[in-house]
Amino acid sequence: MTTDDALFSAIGRMVVLVDDADEAVAFYRDVLGFAVLHDYVAGGYRFLHVGLPGQEGVGLWLMPTTSDRQRELVGGQTGGQPLLVLYTADLGVVAKRLREQGVRVWDEREDPDSRSLHFADLYGNVIVVAQLLAA
Repeated sequence: MTTDDALFSAIGRMVVLVDDADEAVAFYRDVLGFAVLHDYVAGGYRFLHVGLPGQEGVGLWLMPTTSDRQRELVGGQTGGQPLLVLYTADLGVVAKRLREQGVRVWDEREDPDSRSLHFADLYGNVIVVAQLLAA
């Protein structure tokens, strides 16, 4: 299938359920360095999108929960598997910054083609950071 035949042109937003949109945006913006792409209220509903600077077409929709069932899923909507993988040019810098911010880091490893670590956001969602190594 060519891009001319593709049904979709890009991945846009991945929904992340949150208890508190303000504390969630503070974590993703202030700790992880995400940019706020959209933050507005329409029809009584908050649309809060964050993403990596320079990649505004892709991001996370930090969606406040609206039901008891959704609240039960906060921090576990992927069943304990990683929520997302972020790439970095320098894993050491990321690990240092996360630890300085009090973020729990684990499973630091080096494989033949990458170095990686796991951390959890403020709700317990697992995020993997990987530094791809030159082949």
